[in-house]
Amino acid sequence: MAQRYLAVLAALALFMLEAASPVHAQAQKNQAGNVGSMPSVSAVAVDYAERFKTVCAACHGATGRSDIPGVPVIAGNSSLYVITQLFMFREGRRKNQAMVAMAKPMSDADLKGFSNYIGTLAAVPAPAPASLPDAARMTKAKALAEQHKCTYCHGADLAGGQQVPRIGGQKEEYLSQTLHEYKSGDRPGYTRAMPEALSQVAVEDLDILAFYAANISSK
Repeated sequence: MAQRYLAVLAALALFMLEAASPVHAQAQKNQAGNVGSMPSVSAVAVDYAERFKTVCAACHGATGRSDIPGVPVIAGNSSLYVITQLFMFREGRRKNQAMVAMAKPMSDADLKGFSNYIGTLAAVPAPAPASLPDAARMTKAKALAEQHKCTYCHGADLAGGQQVPRIGGQKEEYLSQTLHEYKSGDRPGYTRAMPEALSQVAVEDLDILAFYAANISSK
């Protein structure tokens, strides 16, 4: 039920943003006979690809994966998930000083343009570790992930999809921070899905779940 509500809410937000965007408005004029003045879809896509390089890549990397500690991997996520997160940053629902500052002046068209471009970034595998993750710990962590239904929404390999983020291969320290913030209530979700799921997870198990997601191989 939570997953269906999540999908409906995110799809509604996407529809509203699309309807409000200047490009959408111009398209309506074109249909009325103003053909030729609207920028092409490819031109809009290129514009946000270039803007990503100047606005986002310094922290997130050109491929959506950077080596900066604390900066999450954004490659491999759907545009539907990304637009929701950008919207929450813009509205102050998510608390991150740098991201709120970036998102606050964005128009609805910007949210859609950036999210559509980020949604095209293919997943980037994590760098090969110096040693293989501890097998016994991975086995325990996998059992915990299955027990608490992590794979129900995020998928068997935690690759996510649509309104659900890819967490397989995400940075371990970021995952740990995020889980602790959901557990404590410091990070609100746009539904109650994550807080409710984590209400059943012991605090001491959060780090092992982060370890598992960071080290699982996602397609």
